[in-house]
Amino acid sequence: MTQTQPLFAVYGASGCGRGIMPLARASVLARDIPLDRLVFIDDSGAAGTVNGQALLGYEQFLRMPASDRHVVIAIANSRVREKLALRTAADGVLPWTVTAQNAVVMDDVVIGEGAAISPFVTITSNIRIGRHFHANLYSYVEHDCEIGDFVTFAPGVKCNGNIRIEDHAYIGAGAMLRQGQPGKPLVIGRGATVGMGAVVTRDVPAGMTVVGNPARPLKKPT
Repeated sequence: MTQTQPLFAVYGASGCGRGIMPLARASVLARDIPLDRLVFIDDSGAAGTVNGQALLGYEQFLRMPASDRHVVIAIANSRVREKLALRTAADGVLPWTVTAQNAVVMDDVVIGEGAAISPFVTITSNIRIGRHFHANLYSYVEHDCEIGDFVTFAPGVKCNGNIRIEDHAYIGAGAMLRQGQPGKPLVIGRGATVGMGAVVTRDVPAGMTVVGNPARPLKKPT
């Protein structure tokens, strides 16, 4: 009798998911698991294949025979990512961290469950990162940083040392966060957004969007 094998999935088949799938594929192959045990999950109702992997609805994924189920949530919107993390956990699906083979992780680094670490990412030393972190291409996290849950780094983020980034913050492509000081970190507040290419030189309050160099609050049209 053939033993049922584990099932792995990338949740989200759009741009973010398509960037994560090659990393997921390499991880599955490294475990000597056939690639037909790796799928995309998408809630759109579409079916078929995407980039060579089967596309399933969530309920289809749950119905497939499996010894256990693992998922990395490739959704850029952190609130949606959290909702799906709660949903999958309630159904017994295990969070899966996917890391590019050429990512660099140095000393005393703790990364929470369900992370997606893209190629050419560097995470140096004495760093604590929460659950379901996304670090896109060429991002880095320097020493002595603390990053919360469901934080998203777009490509090319430069997170220098002694910085605290709270839950659900979004750091845009090419943004640079100035280094803080020991005991006095630069703080990016909960749910804050740092715009593309912004240079952040001071704390960003919770929920605020900042843009520009130096970064300033975004003024909405009147």
